[in-house]
Amino acid sequence: MDIKAKIEELTNKIKNDPQLLEQFKQDPIKAVEGIIGIDLPDDQIRAVADGIKAKINLDNIGSMLGGIFGK
Repeated sequence: MDIKAKIEELTNKIKNDPQLLEQFKQDPIKAVEGIIGIDLPDDQIRAVADGIKAKINLDNIGSMLGGIFGK
């Protein structure tokens, strides 16, 4: 399994579903487990959740910078 591709896929699902995004903000590990449908140990899911958080934050920063520079 390509972890980077999975993080990208999950990030898109979370960003495009306001309810899922709110759930992810409240409990990222539980939200990721719910999306993938597999109950894995928290330490394994945490790495994926952290990757998703980083991706969402980078996308948000990119949007803000685009607004600053008029793009």
